[in-house]
Amino acid sequence: MTFVLVDKPRPGIALVTLNRPDRMNAMAFDVMIPLRETLEAVAADNEVRAVVLTGAGHGFCSGADLQHAGKVPGVEGLTKTTVARRSMDLLNNVMLTLRRMHQPVISAINGAAIGGGFCLAMGTDIRIAAEDAYFRAAGINNGLTSAELGISYTLPRAIGSTRAFEIMLTGRDVDSTEAERIGIVSRVVPGDKLLETAYDTADQILRWSRVGAELTKRMLWSGLEAGSFESHMQHEGMAQLYVRLTTDNFDEAIRARKDRRPPHFEH
Repeated sequence: MTFVLVDKPRPGIALVTLNRPDRMNAMAFDVMIPLRETLEAVAADNEVRAVVLTGAGHGFCSGADLQHAGKVPGVEGLTKTTVARRSMDLLNNVMLTLRRMHQPVISAINGAAIGGGFCLAMGTDIRIAAEDAYFRAAGINNGLTSAELGISYTLPRAIGSTRAFEIMLTGRDVDSTEAERIGIVSRVVPGDKLLETAYDTADQILRWSRVGAELTKRMLWSGLEAGSFESHMQHEGMAQLYVRLTTDNFDEAIRARKDRRPPHFEH
């Protein structure tokens, strides 16, 4: 069985689907390694300008597979401690790959996003949820820590530290209504409209220039890590000058507005 599927439902858009519905797309290594490889391949596909990530069946991703974790490659002869470290690196690399992709990534969250699935959603650039979606930072429910795969970094920056502390320390469920209200997701839609809404959002991005979208993604993530307001403004300024001085995009936008037509950006 192929655990990660790729489709191109509309021009310029790739749909990446976690395809293990019988396990609610749990994060077995048999799923996460192909997911990382698939994301890397999609990132290198110059026909793709936006990516939608979702799960097959009735759940987005249920986090760690507690029954069948799968096989970690390349660990023969290593101690348990080193195998554990290599295993976490494999999972961390999925999150880093999402971050490093040129294209904006939209998660279409259908049903449960639990534990690592919650982390996976938070690693995407835009999050849209179905009405029956819910979120749980489940590590603490299992006697572990809820801080994994970068969520103690991404969640407080999305919703504020006060709410993040409460959600991660209690391990309670956050339904889609609350998730939209506090900023975990940008919007909630009926389940049968979820992918269509994600594609429409991607199409909105495709209206604009490739370099503009890619640099905006980079600047937003860099802003979350910036050491100071002033240093990040310098970073933004260089990116803006780079696009303004090396492309015809701005002039084309002005011409299109004058001609009352959509712009056609070549870069």
